[in-house]
Amino acid sequence: MEPILNSAQIEAQKKAQILIEALPYIQTFNRKIIVVKYGGSAMSDPWLQKEVIRDVTLLKLVGFKPIIVHGGGKAISNWVKKSGKEAQFINGLRVTDPETMEIAEMVLGKISKDLVTMVSELGSKAIGISGKDGGLLTVKKKYPGGQDIGFVGEVTKVDPKIIFDALSNDYLPIIAPIGMDEFYNTYNINADEAASAIATAVGADKLVYLTDIAGLYKDINDPESFISRIKVEEAEDLIEKGYIGGGMLPKLANCTQAVRGGVHRVHILDGRIPHSILLEIFTRKGIGTVFYETDDFLK
Repeated sequence: MEPILNSAQIEAQKKAQILIEALPYIQTFNRKIIVVKYGGSAMSDPWLQKEVIRDVTLLKLVGFKPIIVHGGGKAISNWVKKSGKEAQFINGLRVTDPETMEIAEMVLGKISKDLVTMVSELGSKAIGISGKDGGLLTVKKKYPGGQDIGFVGEVTKVDPKIIFDALSNDYLPIIAPIGMDEFYNTYNINADEAASAIATAVGADKLVYLTDIAGLYKDINDPESFISRIKVEEAEDLIEKGYIGGGMLPKLANCTQAVRGGVHRVHILDGRIPHSILLEIFTRKGIGTVFYETDDFLK
């Protein structure tokens, strides 16, 4: 005879089932590196910010080795405006004169330390790292469309030793996308590009982009065209045939580049959805778009 459960017991069983569903994923990714590119609305909303940091800290506590690479575009623009300047963008990249570069480095450094504080409040260890520290990110000047937009860098080399040192000492690295060229000039780096380069260099199993969209659509105007998983060659085919355009093009390029560089899976998630990282990684269906090259393990 089946036991009769009350509502509290039924609710508890549902929670237990969630844990059971997560178990094989926890086992599969134990001690694996996951890079989370953190930006968008999930960064500007204080409540969502704490939820994201709580989720990443949970990943660390269940055996992952997470790394956060964060942006700070809105905060940088706010401080640029406070300085009496107007933020300018060309092809989605910030025009960065010496004063703007100084502001960007200051703001990104503060964001890193704020995130470190949040992790510390949860009883875990984190360390804020600039791409300048330990020669982590070496860059050259980027010329989008042949235009000089100032101190905006393109990653040419990643030396991940400082990251591995932090991970081996049980720290959660939180990385600001700032780098230096061979002449020790400081450059701002697109955070998506920095995350892709870092994930490739550290041999990450997963790279997660938290964005303000649900994932990839074949037709952005048709919700039914949402793509939950796609091989990189199929994504490249969509780009070649003109299905993907606008701001998704550079993000898609970073996704496919990371997979081609050896990252097992790359995910695009809507960071506005609470616990989107956990829902994507620890459930069978997931909620975003995953890019992959081989079919051995789809999530």
